[in-house]
Amino acid sequence: MHVFSASDAVSPAIERTKRYLFRPFEWGTYLKLAAVACVTEGISLNFNYSYHGGFSSATDSTSLPMSSFSGGWVVLIAAVVVLAIVAGAILFYLVTRLRFAFFHCLVHQTKEIRPGWAMYRAQSMRFFLASLVVGLIFLVIVVLAVLPFAFAIYGFVQSSNDGGQFDPSRFLLLFLPLMGIVLLICLIGYALEVVLHDFILPHMALENLSFSQAWTAVRSRIAAETGSFAAYFFLRLVLVIVAEIAVLLIAAIPMLIILGIFAMSAYGFNSVLEDAIGALAFLRVGLDVLLAIVGVGLVLVVAFTLGGPVATWLRNYALLFYGGRYRVLGDILYPPPPPPPAELRT
Repeated sequence: MHVFSASDAVSPAIERTKRYLFRPFEWGTYLKLAAVACVTEGISLNFNYSYHGGFSSATDSTSLPMSSFSGGWVVLIAAVVVLAIVAGAILFYLVTRLRFAFFHCLVHQTKEIRPGWAMYRAQSMRFFLASLVVGLIFLVIVVLAVLPFAFAIYGFVQSSNDGGQFDPSRFLLLFLPLMGIVLLICLIGYALEVVLHDFILPHMALENLSFSQAWTAVRSRIAAETGSFAAYFFLRLVLVIVAEIAVLLIAAIPMLIILGIFAMSAYGFNSVLEDAIGALAFLRVGLDVLLAIVGVGLVLVVAFTLGGPVATWLRNYALLFYGGRYRVLGDILYPPPPPPPAELRT
């Protein structure tokens, strides 16, 4: 078992990522693994595909009267909200299960997603449910912390709009503490994400522990090496930010070219078919949809291609750092040498 400090684990994680993704290199396999890495780690490039002259609407210059907002609309909106929540929960579970599968791939250096997907079904569900509980508790705390400031700022703005004099010093006394609380909330949320995915997940996957048992094991290790874990939290955040900025700079030119081509193509088609009716109108809509699908597909390919190595390195970095403090994981990453033959021991 190799024990790496937070800084020492950076370079081995890079080498491990290069071996996993590029040796040997197969484009289809690489794109699959890069996509899984980006989805599970939440690292990708975000670009908006838009153009002028899109679909026209008969309600562009008019608005629905308030009287049309009847009970039927309320039911419809409520149903949409419920469906969105259910769909979000299902998506979150699938991503959680995929995260376990990718963890299995990197730990055992396999490029097949299916074995890990099937192996960790029960652990994924337990982790998913526990993550929901932690997320809801965190959300309640955030709301309770921010709500008093939100009410105070709202009252201050209302009094200013009603003719009261705007007091910059009073506004800053409300705004600056709120920004400090928001920053603290972001740091706490980041710490929770790291503890859950980098430390608790390995225990649940490899030892089939419950969430509380895994948290107990993680807490004891953090307490024993508080300085090392603090350095890990800091470097993990800084290095990912730097890497994502670099990826965005590298991707800027090809993404501008792709989006420019599709924007000009869409503008040209819409200009030619602007007054089309009947079959030609359907053709215009079909071309718009086709261009949108192809454009989004190319954007995702570029995002996964460039973001995949960063996301894979991040997971390898977590594995190598925590593997030096968690023997079950460390012995898989660096198997101990076999014992000497019996005749040599005697």
